[in-house]
This record gives sequence, C-alpha cells and structure tokens, in this order.
Amino acid sequence: MKNRPDIEETVEWLRGRGYYGGQITHQQVEKGQSAETADIDVSDPLSIALRQSGISSLYSHQVEAIEAVQSGENVVVATPTASGKTLTYVVPGLERAIENTGKTLYIAPYRALINDQADTFEAFDTELGFGASIDIGVQTGETSRTVRQEIKGSQPDVLLTTIDQLHLSLLPYAHGKNHWRWLFQQLDTVVIDEVHMYRGVFGSHASLIFRRLNRLCDHYDASPQYICCSATIGNPVEHAATVTGQDETTFRLVDDDGSASGDRHWLFWNPPLKQDGDEDRSIPDPAVDADGTVRAGHDEHPPEQIAAAIETAPSSTTDSQAESDGSSEPSDEIALPSHQEVVGGERQSNHVESVRLFCDLVTRGYQTLVFTAARQGTEQYVDWSDKMLRERGQHDLADSVHAYHAALNTDRRLELEEELRSGDARGVWSTNALELGIDIGTLDVVLLDGYPGTSMSTFQRAGRAGRGEDACLVVLVGADDPLDQYTIREPEELFESGAEQAAVNPTNDAIRPDHVVCAASDHFLSPDDEDYFGFDLPGVVTDVEANDRLRRVESGDRIQWRATDSDVQWKTNIRAIDDREIDLIDRNRDDQLASLEFGAAVRDAHPDAIYRHQKQTYRVVELDLESDQALLETTSTAEYTRALREKSVTIEDTYRQSSVETHEMDAQATLGKLTVEDTVTGYLLYSNPSDDTPRECEFEEPLESRAIETTGVFITVPGDVEAMILDQIESQDEYLSALHAIEHALISLFPMEVLCDRGDIGGLSTVSHGQTTNGTIFIHDGHPGGAGLTRQAFNQLDVLLEKTFKLLQDCSCRDGCPSCIHSPHCGNANRSLNKQLALQLLSELK
Repeated sequence: MKNRPDIEETVEWLRGRGYYGGQITHQQVEKGQSAETADIDVSDPLSIALRQSGISSLYSHQVEAIEAVQSGENVVVATPTASGKTLTYVVPGLERAIENTGKTLYIAPYRALINDQADTFEAFDTELGFGASIDIGVQTGETSRTVRQEIKGSQPDVLLTTIDQLHLSLLPYAHGKNHWRWLFQQLDTVVIDEVHMYRGVFGSHASLIFRRLNRLCDHYDASPQYICCSATIGNPVEHAATVTGQDETTFRLVDDDGSASGDRHWLFWNPPLKQDGDEDRSIPDPAVDADGTVRAGHDEHPPEQIAAAIETAPSSTTDSQAESDGSSEPSDEIALPSHQEVVGGERQSNHVESVRLFCDLVTRGYQTLVFTAARQGTEQYVDWSDKMLRERGQHDLADSVHAYHAALNTDRRLELEEELRSGDARGVWSTNALELGIDIGTLDVVLLDGYPGTSMSTFQRAGRAGRGEDACLVVLVGADDPLDQYTIREPEELFESGAEQAAVNPTNDAIRPDHVVCAASDHFLSPDDEDYFGFDLPGVVTDVEANDRLRRVESGDRIQWRATDSDVQWKTNIRAIDDREIDLIDRNRDDQLASLEFGAAVRDAHPDAIYRHQKQTYRVVELDLESDQALLETTSTAEYTRALREKSVTIEDTYRQSSVETHEMDAQATLGKLTVEDTVTGYLLYSNPSDDTPRECEFEEPLESRAIETTGVFITVPGDVEAMILDQIESQDEYLSALHAIEHALISLFPMEVLCDRGDIGGLSTVSHGQTTNGTIFIHDGHPGGAGLTRQAFNQLDVLLEKTFKLLQDCSCRDGCPSCIHSPHCGNANRSLNKQLALQLLSELK
C-alpha cells in the first residue's frame, strides 16, 4: 500500500471533487499534543514487566490514577479513547497480586472486552521478573462448567467477568457448595470498565447488582476500592458513585489526558437537498487511474443515483437489537429514479455520501473505519463499497474491506480485530461494537455515517483515529434527522458545550423489587439492608412478601427474609425491563423467528403488519395475546405498515416544580410520576417506500393497552400566551399541531443533554388535560419505573427549549420535514404538525 497523502492535501482534494461541492459545512482542527509523562514507584517485577513491554514511563494521568489507588481512594478515569486507561487498573491489579494483598475483579458490560483485557493481563504476566507470576481467570457465558470449577479451585488473583455473570453466577453462590466465598472475602479491587455504558434501564439494573455486591463484601468484612474507566461524560464522579453505590467524596477524578496525539482534522458533511429527478438511467462509477487517483472531470456517478438504491437499506437500529428491518438486495446496476419535488430541507441519504467517501479515502491509502447504526447496514454498505472499488479497478482494496458487528462469531471478530491492528484490513464498516475499548490499533480516518446521538459517542468513535502524533481525519456525515441537522448547523455545540450527563435510577420500582429478591437469594435479607436499597425498603419487602416471593425467617431478635425461588436471578433479565414477550412464529415452517417485548410487539407485529426479518418479508396473520404468540407468513410485497396509537397520561404525583424562564413570562415545568397508557388502534398501509398517501386501517377493537408507571416532565403554556395564539387561529387543532411539533423537536434533542437514545423518551401533547391548566406537553421516560432520563434533564429544560427554537428556525423547510419536526416514533405518523405556529409559540416562550 502506498504512503498516504497529507490530511490537508486530501481535504483540498475532496473540496475539488465536482459532486462534493458545498457539502463540507464546517472544518476544524483539534491540535495535538506531546506526551506528558511521570515516574512511578512500583515493585521490581512489575517494573521489569513494563520495560520488557517497551514502556519506559507512564503518562501523567496514568500515574495520577495509580497513585490514587495506592493511597486507598476510589478512582474515575475519564480520558479519551486510546489514552491508555488500561494501565490504570492493570498496574494496581498486578502489583496487589504480586504482593498477595487481595483479589481483583474486572467487570465489563460485554463479553468482547473480556478476552481483550485478559490478553493484556497475561502479556504483562509473562514479562514479570524474579520468578513472579500471577493467576488470571476468565468467566463469561461461554466458559465451560469444567473451567468454572477450575477457576474456583485455583482462586485466581485476577478474575475477569461480565456484569451478567456477576448477577447470574457469582453473587448467587457466595456460600455453600462450589462457592465464591474466597473471592468476596479477599476482594480488594473492583474494576468497572466502560462505566458510561451503565445508563438508562441497563445501568439501573447494574447499579442494583453492585449494591448486592457491596452487601456481600460487607458481610465478609471486605472493603474493595473501585476503579471506574469512562468515556468523557458530563458527570463522571456522580455517575460512578450512583452506579457503584459509593459516596461521591470517595472518588478521585482523573480526566487530564497526558497521552500523545496528533492534529485531528474534523469535517462536517451535509448531503445535498433532494431535487427533481430526470428519467431513469444507469450511470457507471467514475474511472480511476492506475495509481488510484480519481480522474478530474469524470463526475459521472452523482450521489442521488446511489441514493435511490441505498435508501432501501435498513433503517437505523442499535447494535443491541437482534435484527434491523429487511432490505432489498443491491443490483449490479444502480438506477436513478425520478423524485418528486420536496419542499424545504429533506436531504439525500447520508449512507450515499459515506459509501463514496469511504471508497475515495481507502483508494488514497487511508485505513478507514466507518461507524453506522444497523448491523444489516454494515453488510449492505460494505457490499456497495466492494462493487464501487471493483468498478474502479481496485480489486485488492475491495478484498480488504469488511463489516464488523456483534452478530459475527467470536473467531471472525477476533480475526478482523487482528487485521485492523496489522493494517491488512484497509477499511471496515462497524456498528457501535468497535466504539468500546477493544484494541484495534489506531487508524487514519474515522467516518461517522450519521451523528452517533451523543457527543460522548462521537468523541469515543473519533478517538479510534490517530497514530501517536500523526494527523488524522474525522468526517461527520449528517443524516436527515433533527438531531443530526442541528449538530451540523451548530458545530460549536459539539466542541464547546461539554458532554452529556449519564443517568441511572437505582430506585426504579419496576426493577428494584426483583433485585431485592435476588439479594435475599444471594444472602438473607434484613432490615439493615436499607443502607443498600433505600429507606423505603420495608414497603418493597411487604409487597414482594405478599406475592410469596420472600419468606420471613425469625431467629431470636433478628428478622430475616429468604427468597422462595432459587432461580430468581435467571428470571431477572438485566438488559430489559418489560418481562412480557411475544414470540413471532413462522406459521408455515413452525419456526420461532424472534421474540419482542410486549410494547414492541403490538406496535410492530399487530394483525396484518408487514414485518421484515433477515431479508425476508412476512405478514402477521394473527396476534394471539392469550398465548403471547404472533403467527406470520412469508410474502412478497413492497408494502409496509405503521401502527397508529393513542396515548393517555395520568399524573400520579409531583416531585419538583420550576419555571422555565423567559424574557417576559414563565412556563411552568413539573417533574412527576406518571402513568402512561399506549393503545394501538390501527395502522397505515403504504403501497411502497415512496407512497405519501397511505391507506388508514382501523381495528374493530383496539389492541390490549400497555400501561407503565414512569417519570416525566410536563410543561404548561402560560394563559396569556395561549390566549394570544388561539386568537390568531381558527381551531384548537392548529394549536395542538404546534404543541405536537414542539414535542417532537424537543424529544429529538434530548440526547444533547442526557445520554440516551431518542427511542428511550416518549411524549404527548394536549390542549386540554383534566389535571393541568392550558396546553401541556408531556415528556416521559419510555420504560416502566423510569430510567432517570427526564429527571436528569429537568434542570436543562431552558437550554433544550432554546435549542428547539433554533432547530426549527434554522431548518430551510416551511411546513416541517425529517430534519426538524418529523419523528420515526410518532404514533400519529407525523400528521397534525404545524411548524410555523410552533415557531411563533416558542418565540413567545423564548
């Protein structure tokens, strides 16, 4: 592979490409820095191991963290990707193992991190001098029964496991036969890697698991230190303390990065607006000279031509989902269909731009990593990239580009990681699976195919680019989405506003009772456990005891409770909150395709729904909610469906009130406990992806409602503002459409303040509610019990409303589009939205 050109030269080359005209909306350079190092006093064997590994000195932040651990403090290390956070826990873990002062428990959110970190521990172990050695154990869901027994027998100095295994296999077996008592008795250090991943519902589960761990450690008179490694978030100490159940004052924050870095060049890239199309035609890709240079003046493959085909690719989903919606297979020839004129800001596919940029950059010699949202998307866009590179005559390059996602088997993932480290993989399309701390070396370019949703994820992914002090390139390609477009138009928000705050809710009443019962199974429960599960634990115990989940055991003056079910941990799913699931069955083959949580099933697998799974299209012929099954049959159709829903909100309690400050008047904002009831009443049937006049189908009887108790905030419009608005319009429906538009835009920007996905937040707008005065916008956590998201955002409502106004004001459309007020989660299919009146209303409130 030839040497790559300078980054500056490539940026100018991109600007000179005809079909890229005007798409670079912002360019910025983050200056690199030289390494800041420091000396540290460690044992002789460890000093030898570091030197043998080529480490003559440590970065200043590594030394600060290690010295804080040596002094007995809990530590949060919040420095960028590839800054060497691993050594902040490897060094203390090895040193304590050498000195035989205690055990280290390393906990990761995902299995992929375990093997990677085990390799690091073992690599240092082989370099220890003076005959020193340590024993390292790994337990994941793949660990055989035989190896598990060997681990318990050998009692390793360092045990690496996942949060799932801590919940299922360690805490329940603290005593008795084949126990882990030795671990909890000698536990000296708990390492929580990627602590920022423990947020929302998953984080709330994790926070309760760590409280169960604290109980057992206290029982065995162990007092381990916590070392937490985090991406850059807005509240690292508060978040680590909430997750671990420790006092904030016990944590030292280490966030001053001392590692070396080169200049990081950022490009913000906005796809062009959709335009009228000509007659269908097929156009070849630009020719490329033998040296890999795309010939100037041969702009023969305009982006809208690829867009027509790629827009049939999967919609964005997270990597944690089983499968994204199906997509059509790419053809060998890409057709350019005609487009209807789109008024305003609707843009062409960001995937189109990313595919072309990817091919251009790997052709110029850059090792390039693209982050995209969907698993099937990685496969789809690699296929497109392969075809484009072969059209250019770059067959060797085409062979060296790959897709990476969590659905790959372990061997293939490890193979790709090694190819990235060695440079053999010249380009990779990945989901967020490569955002975490897996060692893949450092790359030349990172492409972000759509804004990742948070500044935290953006900088985490960007940190994958850069070798030492070499310059690197990061390109953010904006999607046709309100949050993306706001970020593209306001780049200073990303670089200057600071990171979002992470939120968890260990008092979530939908999951806390399960973990209280789990705790009673781990080790009998007592009234003293209020210290771990809250002052209101007696009420929780009374409820679960009434449901025969706990059994009271009295011994003298002591009152204890034990779990009545020995398998309660296995029945507590820590990666979900809605236990009711609907099985999707292929009726003709009698095969189970997947399982969906109840709420998702009535939305996506209602009667007559079109459902796509692994590139196959199905129609739901029956939804049996008595047996919790949906029966599907294969079909061949371009149709798709979208559920219509009705929602109601009941205010159960209020926690806090404040005024959203304005220049002349106040809008009242209240944080409270809400009951949200969601009912699917019918669906819209679209004949094809471009159909903008779907047929509305209503069920004879609405489907079974899903009701959750959750936390939310509601904002009421001041009476004089409402009266002024109503005087200018003909009906309250127009006023409701304005509130509805504000609700959509406000929710779309929620991830700018709180670490969450847009789908984690729900909303409802109403001009009349029995428990409020005047028009009201409800924004609520979308999970039973609440995940702490709206609670965390409550104090940022002023900022969110200001950004909402700017989003609507700056979008070039008149009546609303996917870049400002349309929502993919709208239960009313984005009908009844009034952008102009929403702007006027926000202007009065602003």
